[in-house]
Amino acid sequence: MLASIQSAALVGIRALPVTVEVHAGRGLPQWVITGLPDGAVRESRERVCAALAQSGFEVPARRIIVNLGPADLRKAGTAFDLPIALALLAATGQLAGESLAGALVVGELGLDGTVRAVRGALPVARLAVEAGRTLVLPASVADEAALVPAVRARPVHTLRDAVAGLSHGRWPTHLAAPPAVAPAACDDLADVVGQPAAVRALVVAAAGHHNLAMVGPPGAGKTMLARRLPGLLPPLDDEARLDVVAVHSVAGVLDPARLHATQRPFRAPHHTISVAGLVGGGPGPRPGEVSLAHHGVLFLDEASLCHASLLDALRQPIEDREVTVARVGGALRFPSDVLLVLAMNPCPCGHAGHPTVPCRCAPVALARYAQRM
Repeated sequence: MLASIQSAALVGIRALPVTVEVHAGRGLPQWVITGLPDGAVRESRERVCAALAQSGFEVPARRIIVNLGPADLRKAGTAFDLPIALALLAATGQLAGESLAGALVVGELGLDGTVRAVRGALPVARLAVEAGRTLVLPASVADEAALVPAVRARPVHTLRDAVAGLSHGRWPTHLAAPPAVAPAACDDLADVVGQPAAVRALVVAAAGHHNLAMVGPPGAGKTMLARRLPGLLPPLDDEARLDVVAVHSVAGVLDPARLHATQRPFRAPHHTISVAGLVGGGPGPRPGEVSLAHHGVLFLDEASLCHASLLDALRQPIEDREVTVARVGGALRFPSDVLLVLAMNPCPCGHAGHPTVPCRCAPVALARYAQRM
């Protein structure tokens, strides 16, 4: 028999529809997964079979063909576990095929049948609203999906919850709410004593959304001042907050305190970060630090020690306010509307121009350092 169900794949910070088709036919027991699956998707066979057995369902000894369409779109991650399991139950007659109509399902399965969190719940919820479908997803990310207006979300804890909800409409009613997490207090510029020129520069940068570079000796307060810049920026509106949550969710670093926080993000990567870590990329690819700081502040301390390729890679994101990551399969775009703050020492030893501490740097070192700056 053949059964199908709708799911979604993350492409950049968007979710695209994916049709999960399962055919259970005669032949030697075998699993075949087609549609450009990555390693995590291919391993779903073991998770799905164990979850079905532990949940009291029959694991069919048949030739199972799973197709994830469109077949030319690369599928990554573990979010296809739950839709594959439900389509397999429908293909083997253990679940009515018509019960899958109108649903969009994502979720990772544990070996005991529990449904675990997946990345990108907010983009998937947006896709469900656009498609007019009911979203079945892990209960642990239900709060994130609920941020999307008009979404019809059905959170589930286990595979049996999903089967009972699709078959009889008996969705779980008592969901374990995550503990309330208070957002971290924003550093206040009023705590700064002295530094009138630096404080004035921060106010001007915040008012005009100007990028900023601070040069001073160690201990002058460059990092302390930069951390107080988000407190000068206006709070996030609803649309900007959803964009920030979407980027962090797709990257897999979403803090529960950020779901309803209006404080702008602040990212301060180490100067040894790679280009892919800064602007995005990798096997996914996933957003980098410049996208995680979207609508906020990106702070690069010890900027004079950063490799030239890092600073060069920031040119296009800062000018265009988005990152374009080109791959063979196409180009992905991540948002990068940030306020860039650089901090550096005036010389290698950090004491050039200091009124009391003499500089120990050789003239050649000073010239080389000035050229880097």
